[in-house]
Amino acid sequence: MLITGAGRGIGKRLAIGFAAHGARVGLLARSKAELDITNLEIEHASGTSLRIRANVCDFEQVVAAVDRLRTHYRGLDVIVCAAALQGPVGPFAESSPKAWAETLETNLIGVMNVCRAVLPKMIEKRSGKIIVISGGGAADPRPNFSAYAASKAGLVRFVETVAEEVREHNVQLNAMAPGGTYTHMTDEILRAGDSAGWKEKEEAMQVRLTGGILPEKQVQLALFLASEASNHISGKLIHVNDDWKKLKNANVQRDLYTLRRVPKL
Repeated sequence: MLITGAGRGIGKRLAIGFAAHGARVGLLARSKAELDITNLEIEHASGTSLRIRANVCDFEQVVAAVDRLRTHYRGLDVIVCAAALQGPVGPFAESSPKAWAETLETNLIGVMNVCRAVLPKMIEKRSGKIIVISGGGAADPRPNFSAYAASKAGLVRFVETVAEEVREHNVQLNAMAPGGTYTHMTDEILRAGDSAGWKEKEEAMQVRLTGGILPEKQVQLALFLASEASNHISGKLIHVNDDWKKLKNANVQRDLYTLRRVPKL
């Protein structure tokens, strides 16, 4: 399997979690130092991982990374797209267009690059799982985080759309919302101060104090979405706090767990 953004945050947590459950994990990130630390933690826990430095914004680098991982592990069946930037924090009218565009380049185009690199072989094999990490603003407005929110909402629609295109090929794509959890982005919000807004500051402070959503909950949902037990689920936005265990043996309604969370009248 391949996890992008595996050097820190949610990507690192999921990489360590998957490795602990026996997966051979490809770690992809831009920072060699962060990759080394993640790899070391996995090795100390007797897990298996391979470090690959690459920028998800560069399609050729992504293709080379995917080819290397396929050769090394003799296959690639599961992808987790976790690489992301928080982007500019503050009112949109005061934001930097360059920073705004860079956020979409990483959060949305980066995922597109990874999916484009891996899908042809998955379609050919008639087997594959892609899990895209969503985030705050994907399903609801998120003032002062317009770039991040727009990129994550775009990701969800991208997942829903491509999932329909590859459904008949037995390839599943889903978006996973990991919930509020302590990462470097939490500290970025706190450093932004009033620019983030009082609600975001309070929530970030609470997450820093408590740690937020337990990593185990995030890993369990990701493991389910990566397993054959979720073959009947695709094109969905599932939050870690949703009652997703009911989906294991149940038919999933077309509009359940999608970007359209308000029932049609």
